[in-house]
Amino acid sequence: MASNFHHAQSAHCESGVTRNLLQNIGVKQITEPLVFGMGAGLFFIYIPLLKISGGPALAFRSVPGIIFKRTCHSLGIKIIRKKFSSKEKAKEELDKKLSEGMAIGCQVGVYYLPYFPKEYRFHFNAHNIVVFGKEDGKYLISDPIMEYPTTMTDYELERVRFAKGALAPRGQIYYTLATEPVTEERIKRAIIKGIKLNVFHMLKIPGAFAGVKGIAFLGKRIKNWRDKLGTEKAGLYLAQVVRMQEEIGTGGGGFRYMYGAFLQEAYNYFQHDELMKLSEEFTKAGDLWRTAAVQASGIYKGRLGSQQDYNIMGDYLAEISVIEKLAFTKLAAVNKQLK
Repeated sequence: MASNFHHAQSAHCESGVTRNLLQNIGVKQITEPLVFGMGAGLFFIYIPLLKISGGPALAFRSVPGIIFKRTCHSLGIKIIRKKFSSKEKAKEELDKKLSEGMAIGCQVGVYYLPYFPKEYRFHFNAHNIVVFGKEDGKYLISDPIMEYPTTMTDYELERVRFAKGALAPRGQIYYTLATEPVTEERIKRAIIKGIKLNVFHMLKIPGAFAGVKGIAFLGKRIKNWRDKLGTEKAGLYLAQVVRMQEEIGTGGGGFRYMYGAFLQEAYNYFQHDELMKLSEEFTKAGDLWRTAAVQASGIYKGRLGSQQDYNIMGDYLAEISVIEKLAFTKLAAVNKQLK
């Protein structure tokens, strides 16, 4: 039996699922940008010694599930999260909650999602969907990056819930519990807390691999890839950068645009003019991330390929690092003034 769940398309899977689950329990004032900002969703890390699918390991998002957890915790909303070693128990628990009329978040693998275009399918296990009912033997699926809800069979859903490899979901489900009304004061405190944590992640994590330092570090490495790896492998590495940046949750430009939208919505709560100005800075960074993606695409598709082209790509990331460092530094100072 289907719950009275409202599907809404979003820019990013986890922030979209979180927004949709909160809306489903009556927290109507929470938008996707607010979720992303309160959950401190903006992140960057590059780990040169680790490889994923033969390419460099890098991430533009926090670890899977943390945006949901942080947002709900900051708003005072209780959550339940479960993983399973048994496929049978995972199905039994999901069906039980659905029979109670609940909407359930699931972490799944992308590769076997039947409704995904083939060109978007690869082994990535940190995608998020909502299962909101079951009719005629099929599960009702709300994938927030899709325009409309869809369905999956028992076998199809089990396959993606128990995908193998890095970040294997292990049948994970998560959901919210009924909550008291979320007040404006609670939202304001959650905004302040989210900004503070995101500032830490982008400016203060030790080492050269994370935050704005990690962006600059990757830029330097890219300049050496052509000579060190050869043109074919260097092109594959750049393809990996673009895939993680623009196809897995819009991590590069898209996340910056969403963070800019978050600051605009934060302005509505605090009326601090600097928030609107900083929103423009993150939009500027987002534009430059998109420009860098076009440059990288030109290299791995063979339209570009000189050392100068790699240098330009590296310089884009260096410039992004400077812009974001300054923006987060200013934001840290503004955040101390918010009340």
